[in-house]
Amino acid sequence: MISCEGLVKIYKTEDLEVVALQGLNLNVREGEMMAIIGNSGSGKSTLLNILGGLDRPSAGSVHVGPWDLLKITDEQLVEYKRDTVGFIWQNNARNLLPYLSALENVEMPMMLSSKLDRAYAKQLLEWVGLKERMHNKLHQLSGGEQQRVAIAISLSNRPKMLLADEPTGSVDSRTSDMIMDIFRKLNREIGITIVIVTHDLSLAGKVDRVVAIRDGLTSTEFIKRNPNIDADGNISLSQHGKGEVHEEYVVVDRVGRLQIPKSYLTALQITDKASMEFDGERIIISSPKSLEG
Repeated sequence: MISCEGLVKIYKTEDLEVVALQGLNLNVREGEMMAIIGNSGSGKSTLLNILGGLDRPSAGSVHVGPWDLLKITDEQLVEYKRDTVGFIWQNNARNLLPYLSALENVEMPMMLSSKLDRAYAKQLLEWVGLKERMHNKLHQLSGGEQQRVAIAISLSNRPKMLLADEPTGSVDSRTSDMIMDIFRKLNREIGITIVIVTHDLSLAGKVDRVVAIRDGLTSTEFIKRNPNIDADGNISLSQHGKGEVHEEYVVVDRVGRLQIPKSYLTALQITDKASMEFDGERIIISSPKSLEG
């Protein structure tokens, strides 16, 4: 569904140039539910804006389905944002029209695309647990209910991909769990690809794959694997008491570069150079030996 190769984004002003993405590589399968995590300034929001058609890449390649977002025209970009991608913001004000009911909010994107389908709009609100609240004005809904309306709106034009920018950042933990359960249900039942950008590491256990971004590059992946099952059919649980665990992988790009976690480098006192050995099975990275002579 998503393929990024050497993706670069540079922001320029008269006296400043900021490289937000420095050659990022990322692949997301169709129907996958995954999260992108990173500290502030890591490039994760820039990546989401590019995938959402809200910003243009500077170089490299980025494809979403059949669309080439590096070469897409302005006209095609309107079609892409209308039909391919749904967007959920952390700030409800960017999703919702306060003077309309929940149902009218969901119908609005349909009307703008001349595809009004009231039955489907009602179905979406039922999916997010608002069957009894669909005729309420927004000021009559809680913050969590408003965020669920926003999810329904993002699906109103039947997009192939859903992008969520910190979707649980402004709600309590109970509502956060509910929103993630809705995402999982939508992913499972209608097969939509879901990409969640967050700094909340607790979301990692609720998606299949987590990609960490650091300094504008993908650095680490955490992939959920099936639980271990012994000869008697018993599941060996993780330390959190759940039957699945995530394994951490360092990402290697197509020319062989990788990002070693900073904590490892600090522990080994590696700064600008490192020694590397291959023992036939493993690559061993260590602090450089002192030079003699």
